Amino acid sequence: MSGLRLDVNFVDYLILAIYFITVLGVGFMARRAIKNSSDFFLSGRSMPAWVTGLAFVSANLGALEIIGMAANGAQYGLMTLHYYWVGAVPAMVFLGIVMMPFYYGSKVRSVPEFLRRRFNRPTHLFNAVSFAVAQVLIAGVNLYALALILQALLGWPLWLSIVIGAAIVLSYITLGGLSSAIYNEVLQFFVILAGLIPITIIGLVKVGGWHGLVEKVQGSKLGDAALHTFSNTAGTDNPLGANWIGIIFGLGFVLSFGYWTTNFAEVQRALSAKDMSAARRTPIIGAFPKLLIPVVTVIPGLIALVTVQGLGADEGALKYDYAIPLLMRDLLPNGVLGVAVTGLVASFMAGMAANVSGFNTVFTYDIWQSYIRKDRPDGYYLRVGRIATIGGVIVGIGTAFIAADFNNIMNYIQALFSLFNAPLFATFIVGMFWKRMSPWAGFFSLVLGFLASLTLYLGYLGDVFTFNSDLEESFWGAGAAFVTAVVVAVVVTLFTPSKPESELRGLVYGLAGPSTGADVIVSGDKVWWRNPVLLGTIAVVLAVVLYIPFW
Repeated sequence: MSGLRLDVNFVDYLILAIYFITVLGVGFMARRAIKNSSDFFLSGRSMPAWVTGLAFVSANLGALEIIGMAANGAQYGLMTLHYYWVGAVPAMVFLGIVMMPFYYGSKVRSVPEFLRRRFNRPTHLFNAVSFAVAQVLIAGVNLYALALILQALLGWPLWLSIVIGAAIVLSYITLGGLSSAIYNEVLQFFVILAGLIPITIIGLVKVGGWHGLVEKVQGSKLGDAALHTFSNTAGTDNPLGANWIGIIFGLGFVLSFGYWTTNFAEVQRALSAKDMSAARRTPIIGAFPKLLIPVVTVIPGLIALVTVQGLGADEGALKYDYAIPLLMRDLLPNGVLGVAVTGLVASFMAGMAANVSGFNTVFTYDIWQSYIRKDRPDGYYLRVGRIATIGGVIVGIGTAFIAADFNNIMNYIQALFSLFNAPLFATFIVGMFWKRMSPWAGFFSLVLGFLASLTLYLGYLGDVFTFNSDLEESFWGAGAAFVTAVVVAVVVTLFTPSKPESELRGLVYGLAGPSTGADVIVSGDKVWWRNPVLLGTIAVVLAVVLYIPFW
């Protein structure tokens, strides 16, 4: 990795040190507000919408976003934009407008708890365990990527990089719980942008501006196809190797909605909001910066494609995952380099903190309290939450090395999403809109949907099924999980008893509870610029408009 080594000096290290001290300081300050388990796990449901909105999008700005999307920009070109404009914004708006009233109004503490109340305890346990596993796997991705970057850029040994990254995240989550994570995520959002914007600007200047970049991409191995999003998707002869059906249904619907609407690591930020209106606006506020983040992720990937000779190797310093670090090495002067390194470190810490804070909540409330130690004092569960935080980080260190086998970590994470999130979304969406769906239908749709996606994935690894790319397999795996879960939900419901309506109030459409009625939902939305429907419509329209120049 010596080819990635940065020429950092005292100023760069000083900037990084100031950031570390600030992050820990936020943790110590947030600790003073922790009086009970609700404060630790849900910030006492007291956060304003602008804070939770920025935390919502920042929690997603981890290794997946910064390293993974820049790698995809270099590997697949502008087709990576689908992950934002089809694969994120519509689902974020749907979460705010349609699903948050049920999450927030039912006063559940987690997504698995919602499934317990809507279906039954087996459904709850399966989802809680699978979510906990997924979170430590994804936390491992963030931690491993952080360690590799620190090793490659600064020359730190891998073990030291892992220990430092894990210790800092562990410290501020253990101290201040979700509040510490959220306030640090807001800080990290701006630090990440401060690190990525100079890379984009200096890189564009180097290649002759946007028009110069276009010309150079057309002359690259990807060619002109890398500059379009939909025009080459009638078949699979495009950089992504996917047609428009896989993109719209697999990515834009199943993977996207499955991730953004049921992933508790994201939903938890909205549950910490101070009221129903703030909770609904949380993901929608996050959708607006999400529209423009490709400027500092996908475009640098294209710049790396045309400026870094040999990018795309299977191993070493020229893997796609190193697109951003390679640009930092080649483009940035000292001082600015320190900001960029700090921004990169912030991105990994934000992603890992989201995974760890989601994990400790689900482990404590949905596994430990529900099945192992019931009816203990609140202080007991607060201690369990802090211990679970330590355990989650330790397991994350172990799972970090699984990610080492992937040339592009985005492919690994999309595979995880197709396994865990896609069947969960199908179970959710049917159960939320169809009150007849039975408790056992919820359980079997979740399990068999997961097995359908796992079968396709294992078949792909064993060359039983053929796809053009890892990502195409993820799209179809997600689709298979969704369809299987929906079919199973219908069939099992026909042969098993449903819950009485009295137990479903506030959990399904058409059966409003005392805190999910229309009057409660719209009570905070009378000021037009706070109306989630209006804000969400604007975000979706902007996503469509942004596609037009790159069709």
